Amino acid sequence: MINQIIKQSVTTNKEELTALRRKLHSEPELSFEEFKTTAFICEYLDNLGISYRKTEPTGVIAEIQGAPGGKTVALRGDMDALPVQQLNTHVPYASKEEGKMHACGHDAHTSMLLIAAKALSEIKDQLPGNVRLLFQPAEEAAAGAKAMVAQGAMNGVDNVFGIHIWSQMPTHKVSCTPGPSFAAADIFKVKFKGRGGHGAIPEACIDAAIVASSFVMNVQTVISRTIDPQSPAVLTVGKMVVGTRFNVIAENAEIEGTVRTFHADTRDHIEKSITEYADSVADIYGATAEVEYIRGTDAVDNDEVSAKLVQQVAAEAFGPDVLFNEKPTMGGEDFSAFLTKAPGSFALVGSGNPEKDTEWAHHHGNFDIDEDALVTGAELYAQYAWAYLNK
Repeated sequence: MINQIIKQSVTTNKEELTALRRKLHSEPELSFEEFKTTAFICEYLDNLGISYRKTEPTGVIAEIQGAPGGKTVALRGDMDALPVQQLNTHVPYASKEEGKMHACGHDAHTSMLLIAAKALSEIKDQLPGNVRLLFQPAEEAAAGAKAMVAQGAMNGVDNVFGIHIWSQMPTHKVSCTPGPSFAAADIFKVKFKGRGGHGAIPEACIDAAIVASSFVMNVQTVISRTIDPQSPAVLTVGKMVVGTRFNVIAENAEIEGTVRTFHADTRDHIEKSITEYADSVADIYGATAEVEYIRGTDAVDNDEVSAKLVQQVAAEAFGPDVLFNEKPTMGGEDFSAFLTKAPGSFALVGSGNPEKDTEWAHHHGNFDIDEDALVTGAELYAQYAWAYLNK
């Protein structure tokens, strides 16, 4: 039975899977700088006899060719690291790069996808279609998926599936629910211009610090008083730069923040309201406002049929107790760019284990994973591809 062959292959290669992850973890590369990682993936695929092409500037699109005339399912694993200083340096696979770290688990995603590719290549003669492997760069910059799509990653793809290791879930648990799972993540920038001058003569000035402060203190009402409370949204101001000296009234102020939403109409409303609110606040004080709203990633909205197939595959492979219902997160994920081209789903695989100190939040310097979760992810990739192609 093919399912058992896949399981046996992943289990047999467990030590190699761990070694792959540790190698990648120790050699982190930032977004669109994953040149060594790309070369390593290509070398691994060469050894498996899997055809591929590189994307620009980094990344790999590979394909395991099955029977002609069948469907094509894409499996995505991202591979970039973060500009984070690793704090848990006692681990033998600690980062060798100062100020860079795989603090979100993308090293795990890449290694799991490589071992899944190995398992699938062993059964390629039985595949009723094709499996496309997307080794994606620059997820942390929210730019890698769009770049791959622009370079043809989703051409001819019928369905796409991705995985994220999740430290906030127990090891081996799998969560994939229909509907939104990751929020749309946008950036807004506001520049206020007043009239600077001497700190002792405020009546001759328009203080940009006062204007910006008023905006920051009250812009939350866009969320709390103008949208349906049943439609989740977050607005966070993360940066405010204003003034130059203690006795100089500021002429300029700059604010940057982020907006997270699940629904398109909520997103549209907040974008429009931030601009209106900034203009109104500036007008009160006689200042001017300039707003730039940058749409980042769309929400990850799991296709119902695909998500239920993930649940079925996981339950059959690991038992019904493996299923976990993780609530949607306001975090962003550029996997959504692939979902604009084909239906699919995005699963979370738990890697949190208090006995191994792997429950630290993603992006923290102490982040680590329970490596026992790697086989769950690798097998889930391969079993999903097999199940989808045989539907």
